[in-house]
Amino acid sequence: MNKATKQKWQAEMLIGRFHDLLLGQQFAQQQIGYIHTLDVNYGEPLPVRKLLEVEQVAAKAREKQDSRNHQFIADVNADLHQKIEDEIDKCMDNVEYIYKEIIQIQDNIPATLDILAVKSASVGRIDPLITDLHWLGEEILKFINLPQYRPEKDPAKAVRVDNPSLALRYIGLENLKLIVPTFSLKHWTPHSTAPFQMLKRKLWETGMAAGIASRSLAEEKGEDGYKPFVLGMFHGLGNMALIRLYLRLFDALWEKNSREARENGNKDRHTALSEIKPEALFLRNLMVEKGARLSCKLIEHMSLKYLPIAQAMHDIAENKPFDECLPLAQTVLKGRAYSYYKFLQKHTLIEPDEAKALFTHYQFSGKELKLLASTSLQNLQLRIER
Repeated sequence: MNKATKQKWQAEMLIGRFHDLLLGQQFAQQQIGYIHTLDVNYGEPLPVRKLLEVEQVAAKAREKQDSRNHQFIADVNADLHQKIEDEIDKCMDNVEYIYKEIIQIQDNIPATLDILAVKSASVGRIDPLITDLHWLGEEILKFINLPQYRPEKDPAKAVRVDNPSLALRYIGLENLKLIVPTFSLKHWTPHSTAPFQMLKRKLWETGMAAGIASRSLAEEKGEDGYKPFVLGMFHGLGNMALIRLYLRLFDALWEKNSREARENGNKDRHTALSEIKPEALFLRNLMVEKGARLSCKLIEHMSLKYLPIAQAMHDIAENKPFDECLPLAQTVLKGRAYSYYKFLQKHTLIEPDEAKALFTHYQFSGKELKLLASTSLQNLQLRIER
């Protein structure tokens, strides 16, 4: 394995580890063979009473039965998850269903993003599109009324903005280029991700980090930051869709299989199903194998005319060699890689040599790394005057 091939392998391994961490730190540690020191017993073993012969026979019988039970549960679990994967593959062929019913992307969002991309953009043109979306109007009102954006710092004297149209004019077009994609991503993030704790927050934070990092890298080169910001924010849409799909299908098919087992008097299968829960490894593999391709399909389905990001997402989804990717794709790949690095670093799941391999593979310059190290990846750094 030559040096470049090894770096590519290490980069892909870290992308997989990032997805492990999305589903939980303990799961990510298990995937890399981490052993918690509290689980290790360094003391002398306690003396154990020698089993009588009759007890040994009974213990072996129990072990044999337990082994059969575990294998049966594993077989039922594999059967259930195969059905889930088959349904997911069918859904992926129906992008309209995922777009409208699973993520619930409303046409006003791509239309607004398109308008913001042109020189003739005006608040008046996007006002009806945004105010027609009740949730977005509410988010914008909450935002403009935050203490840091009020001219009067005394809460008792501060005047509250209660009109979305007025809020849009205070915010301005340049800020809306950041706010609209940010609030859209927040709205599309799965509402409930149980049993995977904090997954919603992790999706939101890492998407935002990738968007901000991509924008910063573009602006450092004197380029417009809008396209890389939007693509950086939306590159994980496929993961969000797959998480929603998996949890929805797991509940539906688990219920269907349990009902059928109960109605058919199949007690063993019903008992086995009661032991089965949503599986982190299955969901992780779904995201790694299908997430980017589904993101590409969803972005293509937005039919953006003046915000050409679909082809760059196609390069990312096809896992093209970095040198062969479009410049926009290269910028977003760097922004994504850095956001993954910071996420893994925060949870002490990346070593210095691994980080070096990641940065080398994506051809980071020292200047770019210095820039990103001093950039807040969770703050849009907006300036608003009221």
